[in-house]
Amino acid sequence: MKKICILLFILFCCVGCTNREDKLIMVTEASFAPYEYYSDGKITGVDVEIAREIAKEMGKKLIVKDVAFDSIIHEVKSGKADIGVAGISYSEERAKQVDFSINYTTSKQVVIVRKNSNINTIDHIKDKKIAVQLGSVADIYVSEEYKNTNIVRQKKYLTAIQDLKDGKVDCVVMDELPAKQIVNENNDIKIINDILAEDTYGIIVDKGNKELLEIINRVILRLKQEGKIEEYILKHSSN
Repeated sequence: MKKICILLFILFCCVGCTNREDKLIMVTEASFAPYEYYSDGKITGVDVEIAREIAKEMGKKLIVKDVAFDSIIHEVKSGKADIGVAGISYSEERAKQVDFSINYTTSKQVVIVRKNSNINTIDHIKDKKIAVQLGSVADIYVSEEYKNTNIVRQKKYLTAIQDLKDGKVDCVVMDELPAKQIVNENNDIKIINDILAEDTYGIIVDKGNKELLEIINRVILRLKQEGKIEEYILKHSSN
């Protein structure tokens, strides 16, 4: 009986290992549109698209786990997840605990105003009514930097743009790439010249996992060359 139990335990462990080997486990916090967010009950976004390409390169199935942002590094360090992808900025403190890939995007937050607006620089948006997409990089930045400002949060950035055109808000803060597309399609709005905020994002892996890091960097370089990451940003910014 004892031998049977041991054999069953070994078999269970082997099956478990095989199952894990077939999967790439990504950990994220799914409240950071357009990079990761819920749609129809599933986690999607720019980061998920990139992770899916990495999994495809490795011949694995992508599994996405949603956790608190401050738990992501622990999940990767403990081996519960293979990669952390959540709009994670490089810092020396984080780099002591995990390894970072090359950056896959530079997030530039810009300000859109009506063409007849007297807002000409980012200094002029203080105390103004600012519209952002709920849960976006812009939402987080404006909430932290302009605490006493009236912030209007819309589920879709196109609604925020319509609020601007209707005169309900003074400006919209959003990612530069979709902002340029919107302005090109609307003659009555413009982007002011100043960049409000800029940040770069990378993918994290457990310290010393050079093999996985090389694969990730290779996929990121390919996606950049193909213009895919810009496509992902445009696609998920409009959802």
